[in-house]
This record gives sequence, structure tokens and C-alpha cells, in this order.
Amino acid sequence: MAWTLEKDFRFEASHQLPKHDGKCARLHGHSWRGRLICRGRQLQETGPHEAMLIDYSEMRGAIQSLLEEKLDHWHLNDSLKMQSPTSEAIAKWIYDQVKPKLPSLLAVEIEETCTSRCRYEPELISSERGA
Repeated sequence: MAWTLEKDFRFEASHQLPKHDGKCARLHGHSWRGRLICRGRQLQETGPHEAMLIDYSEMRGAIQSLLEEKLDHWHLNDSLKMQSPTSEAIAKWIYDQVKPKLPSLLAVEIEETCTSRCRYEPELISSERGA
């Protein structure tokens, strides 16, 4: 038995992929959407978060400072110090930043358009290597 919780977030940001062989090499922006996905087997048994895996506000708090200081209305090449901040690279970067604050974090999803998204889930990647 396990519970999976998801918390969405949004940000507006520009980026460019200078080595891309198409229009993404040019400076452009997106209305990015993201999702933090947490999973756990044990609900809290007492206190103000009784019967919860984690409070959704704690999930929001884990991403809030990144939104303000690095993501929302920033040029991601500069703020994330990446030459090519692809959706994949951004998802991993967010995961690496949030995981210490949110131990139950399972994955991060990033959508750069309404039809294009990626999911970074390191546990899945590790288990696939062993298969």
C-alpha cells in the first residue's frame, strides 16, 4: 500500500538551446507547468497532519523559493547556469534542489507546452539499469 501526492506549479521563463538544429536555438519563452510527485507508505499518525502523507503546503513550500529566485520570469540559461536548459535538464535540476527538502519526492514533471512534457524519476532509472 502506498500513497502518491502531486502538487502543480507554474512559471514563465525564457531559454534557448544554442546547439539545437531548429527554432529552439533562438531565444524564446514558455508558460511552464510543473508537478512535484511524492510517494510514501506511512501516513502521519498524530498531530496537525494526522492521516496525511505530507501536507500539500509543505510541497508548495519546497518549490516556492526556487520559483521566485531562479525560475519565474528568469532567463533559464542564466539563472540555472546551463548552456541548454531542456525540459529534461530543468526537471532534474528541480528534483535535485527539492529532494533534500522533501524526502518523499518521487519525481518531477515539466511541461513546456500543452503537448510536450517530461518526467524525471531517478528511482525508475536506477531500477531499469539493474533489469
